[in-house]
Amino acid sequence: MSGSRARQNFAKECEDALNKQINMELQAAYDYMAFFTYFDRDDVAFPRAAEFFRKASHEEREHAEKLAKYVNKRGGRVQYSDIKTPCKTEFSGLVDAMNTALAMEKAVNELCMVYERLRNKIIQDYNVLQAYLK
Repeated sequence: MSGSRARQNFAKECEDALNKQINMELQAAYDYMAFFTYFDRDDVAFPRAAEFFRKASHEEREHAEKLAKYVNKRGGRVQYSDIKTPCKTEFSGLVDAMNTALAMEKAVNELCMVYERLRNKIIQDYNVLQAYLK
């Protein structure tokens, strides 16, 4: 894999964190698609829940696309990992599905917080460097 001529001031740690986030968003999209298909089944027939999870799946995929576009724009390379079997494909009801979705969202949010700490560290290093160069 050759390096990008567009890459400038894009820390490898940031690229790695964004790639992890992209893959987590894609996994969430896949999981939500499983939720959608469960609630859309003829023996479950909960159309509003199905539509909610269909939209959630679409939203997660859009997040992954936007992050991938950003990585490319910065001269990085998007690294895809395997998509796992959905975390759950059967539910005891809507509350069970919503609790599962909440746990997924917390995991995605935790990764966002790790990235935020990394971003703050890089900004802090940049500010120290700027002060040193004055």
